[in-house]
Amino acid sequence: MAEITITLPDGSKRVLPKGASGADVAADIGPGLAKAALAVKVDGAMWDLKREIEEDAAVEIITAKSADGHELLRHDAAHVMAEAVKELYPEVQVTIGPAIEDGFYYDFARAEPFTPDDLEKIEARMRDIVGRDEEITREVWDRGEAIQFFKDQGEHYKAEIIEALPPDEDITLYRQGDFIDLCRGPHLPSTGRLGTAFKLMKLAGAYWRGDSRNEMLQRIYGTAWPDRKALDAYLHRLEEAERRDHRRIGRDMGLFHMQEEAVGSTFWHPKGWTLYRQVEDYIRARLDHAGYQEVRTPMLVDRALWEASGHWEKFGDAMFTAAPRSLEAQDLEGANRVLAIKPMNCPCHVQIFRQGIKSYRDLPLRMAEFGSCHRYEPSGALHGLMRVRAFTQDDAHIFCTEEQITAETKDFCDLLLSVYADFGFDDVVVKFSDRPDVRAGDDAIWDRAEGSLRDAVAATGLETVLNPGEGAFYGPKLEFVLRDAIGREWQCGTLQVDFVLPERLEASYVGEDGERHRPVMLHRAILGSLERFIGILIEEYAGAFPLWLAPLQVVIATITSDGDAYAKEAADALTAAGLRCELDLSNEKIGHKVREHSLAKVPVIAAIGKREAENRTLALRRLGSKAQEVLALDDARDRLAKEARVPHVYAAGE
Repeated sequence: MAEITITLPDGSKRVLPKGASGADVAADIGPGLAKAALAVKVDGAMWDLKREIEEDAAVEIITAKSADGHELLRHDAAHVMAEAVKELYPEVQVTIGPAIEDGFYYDFARAEPFTPDDLEKIEARMRDIVGRDEEITREVWDRGEAIQFFKDQGEHYKAEIIEALPPDEDITLYRQGDFIDLCRGPHLPSTGRLGTAFKLMKLAGAYWRGDSRNEMLQRIYGTAWPDRKALDAYLHRLEEAERRDHRRIGRDMGLFHMQEEAVGSTFWHPKGWTLYRQVEDYIRARLDHAGYQEVRTPMLVDRALWEASGHWEKFGDAMFTAAPRSLEAQDLEGANRVLAIKPMNCPCHVQIFRQGIKSYRDLPLRMAEFGSCHRYEPSGALHGLMRVRAFTQDDAHIFCTEEQITAETKDFCDLLLSVYADFGFDDVVVKFSDRPDVRAGDDAIWDRAEGSLRDAVAATGLETVLNPGEGAFYGPKLEFVLRDAIGREWQCGTLQVDFVLPERLEASYVGEDGERHRPVMLHRAILGSLERFIGILIEEYAGAFPLWLAPLQVVIATITSDGDAYAKEAADALTAAGLRCELDLSNEKIGHKVREHSLAKVPVIAAIGKREAENRTLALRRLGSKAQEVLALDDARDRLAKEARVPHVYAAGE
């Protein structure tokens, strides 16, 4: 009997009969794995567990514990949902149903809208289908027969999909019970392997093939997990995310708002702007101490500069442009002159670098700007502060020699991690993003840039995860991804090594040899968009900021009017100590005042009644606590001022 050699992920090898399936491989390894196996990877490609392996191959068994296993469960949940819909509503046409992050969806063509009650019925029928444990089998069909089959079933969308497939592609259908669907696979061995840790989440509209010129379909979203514990944890995260939604908290705390007359732009209210300034002032102080020189560059820059840098070709569709309204003004400026509102700062910083002669002694030159940028984000992609059209970056560029890349990278990484820790983020993942398919510069330049960045990050001692093909168009980059309180990931910081832009924009310095050389340009940001980072902070703390960040740090609330005069004196003392303090002298009862200011997330409420006024004390109540601490005014002032000190900010004489 012919045999094949199977190589497992640990490098071990097993010899099995030719035509053995993934299930056979799992059984050969052990009964536990055979029971847990859901699918198999053969030479990197996902296959059904029952599919026969005809040649020597590298094989990995997929279980529900892996990311591939999660995706497989969600893919099958979409198919089970489609089967349930067809059983309940036979007139419905099924279209496309993929797995997505944390879940799945399927788009359906139905004249009558689905309702929340329908979702309950569909979910119940899905559980029935799981209970039937229907075998799932893969079939390869003739193209014409498959098209005719779906047309006969009234499934015209499926027929259209097949007609659009490349002529040399196999047409694979999967059968589970009486339900047959077009799919490349793979799938679980049977519907029973899906389990019942799934839930249908919501309804939405979606255009066929994502084209607004096509008919509108109905999309049903769901989520699926290996077990009930994982599902419950996910649903809890969703509840937490809703509770922490920065848009709701921003409205409730009076921080900011957005409106249609300025789509994608933020109206900062006084308390929100105070928070914004705290963040900006903090990072500015850190950059000052790290030897950065702050600059300011124009908002409007001629298209010619963006063409020279390569940004016009790469990002032109996302740029806003400006021109004079009157024809007379256009004639004066030049009829073909186009000014672009800058979407980033890098070409402008090169222009400052080019002014005057730079020597190797001037390097590294660290140039920072809180640059106001604008990008045309599609309206459907906008999301509160997290995705806007008008934003400010804590942007900076380090002009250095090739030999200085490692030292500058290490210093930057140390600074970034220290900043994140000050804001409460200690869980940071570093991704190494290498050359994309579409890029500027030849392979030799990219080899140098990637090699330099790899050497630099090795010197930092940081572990990195490869993010293939996701580098900037001009150079490789590190991406710094922080995890928040509920486990979500946010990519904020970046460091990019660029040999291309200095060449394209003719930046140079005079080296020790007296000759002209091109500097290396390190593009770097820590917070990224300040708007987005503040949105992340709001959700991280659910609005209950640490004292140093809180827009309003202390409210002094009187119990009776007998304490009004002393309350004003106390407020003046706290304000003089640098605390952001407000008075509440209203006629409301103290319980009402405490509730209102607690809902507004004020960190400290200082109550003053007749006794406090006579003893010159403050009764301090911390947010989230019912306990009170009575302190002398001077002691309360000193303690709160110390707690509210901005971390790592180096003031003169400190």
